[in-house]
Amino acid sequence: MAPGLAQFSGTRQRLLRQLLAAVDGLGTEELCQRLRVSHNAVRQHITALAARGLVGHGQPRATGGRPQSRYVITAEGRALFPRNYGAFTAALLTELHVRMGDDGVGALLQALGRGIAATQPSLDGESGEGLARALAQRLDALGYEAVPARHGEDWQVEAFNCVFHDLARQHPQVCSFDLAYIEASTGRRVHHVECMARGGHACRFRLGPEAAAVAPEPAPPAVPRSPGAAR
Repeated sequence: MAPGLAQFSGTRQRLLRQLLAAVDGLGTEELCQRLRVSHNAVRQHITALAARGLVGHGQPRATGGRPQSRYVITAEGRALFPRNYGAFTAALLTELHVRMGDDGVGALLQALGRGIAATQPSLDGESGEGLARALAQRLDALGYEAVPARHGEDWQVEAFNCVFHDLARQHPQVCSFDLAYIEASTGRRVHHVECMARGGHACRFRLGPEAAAVAPEPAPPAVPRSPGAAR
């Protein structure tokens, strides 16, 4: 995973920040003035950032003569800037626990895991090493830093970056999302052999040979109305 803006020089960080704040993008001349660097330096920085998909071409500005190229930050470039989802998610889970209880939150997270798996092609046609590799690639795309691993006769998937690590330490039900997602994706029972939130070195998932039994989804518990809610 890219370490955000810290991977770039100070000038490129400032260039990206300038583009982030410019709704219509900026031209070469404007960037030269704001960054206090030469035209050639701006072009070199733009070329390097564009090669990584972080900067693109915006709508040229008409000047009465030759249209001037403008540069804009892309969605990939915006993703470099920090977004503190963790604090919001922790507060949301705490409130859900108050309103729904542990079982209700667990059921909600399981439904979420199955729902996300349903948007992707099923892996139930795979088996053995092929299944472990395909699942590891899918988890890796979600940020888990996952790899397939063989332990004796069993194929497992090891994830070294639990994307919910801090949340799972506070709310163990979060792990039910992982299990529901993996079982729905593979059609196999999954055994959570090791968990980082419980002190393990990695999150390890052993893929069972049998198909996972799909239980009916329980209806989400009703959220209590506030005293002043309309009846």
